[in-house]
Amino acid sequence: MKNIYILLIALCSIFANGQAKKPTLMVVPSDAWCFNNGYVLQFNDQGTIVKIPDYKRAFQENTEVLQVISQINGIMADRGFPLKNMESSIKSLEMNSAEDAMRTSKDGSDIVETPIDALKKIAKADIIIQLTWTLNSVGPKKSVNFNLQGLDAYTNKQIATATGTGDPSFAAELPVLLSEAIIAHIDNFTASLTDHFDDMFTNGREIIVRIQTWEDWGDDLETEFNGEELGYIIEDWLAANTVKGRFSTTDFTESMALFEQVRMPLYNESGRPLDARRYLRDLSKMLSSAPYNISNKLVMNGLGRATIILGSK
Repeated sequence: MKNIYILLIALCSIFANGQAKKPTLMVVPSDAWCFNNGYVLQFNDQGTIVKIPDYKRAFQENTEVLQVISQINGIMADRGFPLKNMESSIKSLEMNSAEDAMRTSKDGSDIVETPIDALKKIAKADIIIQLTWTLNSVGPKKSVNFNLQGLDAYTNKQIATATGTGDPSFAAELPVLLSEAIIAHIDNFTASLTDHFDDMFTNGREIIVRIQTWEDWGDDLETEFNGEELGYIIEDWLAANTVKGRFSTTDFTESMALFEQVRMPLYNESGRPLDARRYLRDLSKMLSSAPYNISNKLVMNGLGRATIILGSK
């Protein structure tokens, strides 16, 4: 009887591991590839010319982009990784472009969002895989160099990398050459992605939270409620609502607080993926309710950075 019980536990463990959730991915051409191939948009940011990738034009004008990304998508799908299609995400982004192009705060400040930040919000991918490739020709033979970078979509930290050169070929097309080159390195790459996601599942997803105050607000973070300063009340909320109470108070003044390495849960109680906006909505609601009654504005800067501005909507 004891042996049967142990066997049942082992089978349950195997089944649970087999059903473990994997990170959602989106494969994109890297900034370097876009710039080198002329797919660039430029804009003036307060006197500084900023270059950003023009993903839409790359997909419309370069058939290799779709072929190459489809090939990588297939390789990752074969290994059980859910994928978000970049071309579909761009189409969704186009539908919302008028609304998302620019937001203006009440003090006239602008928030400029890069194309990749906008895509992250639409796709809701956990990990962005940036792909760079170069086709080499030596006589009749062709080979391909590649570089894969796995980036946490919330922090932009590199969590996995793979680079190499495929074997030369007389006849193979670019997608095939790239696939053959990557397959030799993909298992170590996907293992690093899985390790990172397992860490997020156990220890929470890392985000950055900033608390600010409007200039005309009559209170500040040192204002007391029932004998406790507001800044400490916010810290107590983070301690109670982060995974294992993990966060760092990086900066703190009477008008501003910066919390980094804030480990929010990956999923809510219903098993739904949680992002920084939904996570911090509870803090925003708490501050706007009694006994605080602090009107506030929750502002997102990409997926992994959020600011709550106290004193007004």
